[in-house]
Amino acid sequence: MEEIKEQEKTQEQETRQQKKYEKYVKEVTPTHNLWLQMLKAFVTGGIICCLGQFILNCAGQMGLEKQDAGSWCSLILVLLSVILTGFGIYPKIVKWGGAGALVPITGFANGVAAPAIEYKAEGQVFGIGCKIFTIAGPVILYGIFASWLLGLGYWIGKMVGVF
Repeated sequence: MEEIKEQEKTQEQETRQQKKYEKYVKEVTPTHNLWLQMLKAFVTGGIICCLGQFILNCAGQMGLEKQDAGSWCSLILVLLSVILTGFGIYPKIVKWGGAGALVPITGFANGVAAPAIEYKAEGQVFGIGCKIFTIAGPVILYGIFASWLLGLGYWIGKMVGVF
């Protein structure tokens, strides 16, 4: 009889602890407004794209060919992203704009520069050298692998006469 009472008491305590835990999780879990997040991402990505278009237009007015202007645009956007990352500004833009700042080429440059800056205290080789591609490495690896597979498929398709 006493064992049953102890088991019931233990179960009640576990139930109370579970409810306390659920309440705690609900309190500390951040709530997100999906529509506001999408609007911020749209605005951030739009500003980055407008900046890129401005660079393209300026390069075109300077007499550069379309392809050269595109190359300069990419280089300048990457440079701006790395500089803003170095000064700690780009992470704030990412925090506010979310995917709008992470998806474009500027987000990739930030992904390469941020670990290098974070681990520079550990030295050139073990800090920057080892950690620089922690975020971008998988993207580069799978990008190269996917392009290799697609190239192989294209080559086989050419041999068979599909393309």
